[in-house]
Amino acid sequence: MPPIDSASGEELLAREVVRLAFYLPYDHPDIASGVSLALESFMLAVGEGSETINEAFIDDDEGAPLSTERWSAIHQRLRPERHWRFADDFSEGYANRVEKRRYETQLFLDGGGARTGYTFRYRARIPWRTPAPNKVSLLTATVPTEYLESRGPARVAELARTMAAPLRFATGHAGLSLQLYWPLRSTDDSLRAMAFRYPGIDLRPAWLWEEDVGFHVDGVHWMNFFAPPVLDKLGGAYGLRARLRSDDTRVEKIDGERVVVALGEWPESGDLHQGLTLPAYRELAHVLEPLLEPLERSSSATWMAAGNSFMRFTEEEALGWWRRFLG
Repeated sequence: MPPIDSASGEELLAREVVRLAFYLPYDHPDIASGVSLALESFMLAVGEGSETINEAFIDDDEGAPLSTERWSAIHQRLRPERHWRFADDFSEGYANRVEKRRYETQLFLDGGGARTGYTFRYRARIPWRTPAPNKVSLLTATVPTEYLESRGPARVAELARTMAAPLRFATGHAGLSLQLYWPLRSTDDSLRAMAFRYPGIDLRPAWLWEEDVGFHVDGVHWMNFFAPPVLDKLGGAYGLRARLRSDDTRVEKIDGERVVVALGEWPESGDLHQGLTLPAYRELAHVLEPLLEPLERSSSATWMAAGNSFMRFTEEEALGWWRRFLG
């Protein structure tokens, strides 16, 4: 669909993107420097401008165009220093505000109303003295598939690895995703059906609260990043190589403790109508199954997935999509 065009009445509801996501089981002071470097790498790769990134939101403000002053505010927010260390030390009013919004720090950069497909978002978890085991900080970034097609998959893979390098992640990924700009309506059944047809296109933005992943794995993607303690449960790099035998799969070390599992040179969408079921993705899904987010029929997590989904899933659809590589 074309971008928003008030003259024609057409509106961009969804676009395919390549999404990068990293789940960081640490508080802001522990990861701010790495996030700052990841943001720098992303901006160097995509550039600043009207067709890429030109607006930023800081915490819960109303957003503003990028400028020298706005960048200064972003860099200030990404400093690791705080006059407090734990949420228990917040004033009562600020503590209530932070709990309501579900994060301590947020940065969101995008293309403004143009819906360019370029985004960068960082959310730091609330720093309780004893953090909940399922809570993580989250960094995501997206580029449109046009970027993938024009620059090639090697450039996108390099960007993912470069951004991953300074981050203290437990898990992460890069792969095709469907970016929805508005919840689907009852009249959008054709788009909903199309989403189910292509198993390699992730519907994660319409899934659970992303900051609740903890040490589970959020599914199978083109590039899959693992670090301790998740990697230890998978048997390390050696254990993964022994269990993943597809010709399209590569297990590569990032450093001594972290690996990336890449499923082919390009991210693939698959196509169930043509029997393209993505066997390498299915093989990895079975290896990861014990660590995948636990979803069960009539569980509160499954209800959340269906009830809060931009895709307007039913519970059966939510469960079916989540286990699409395990059948």
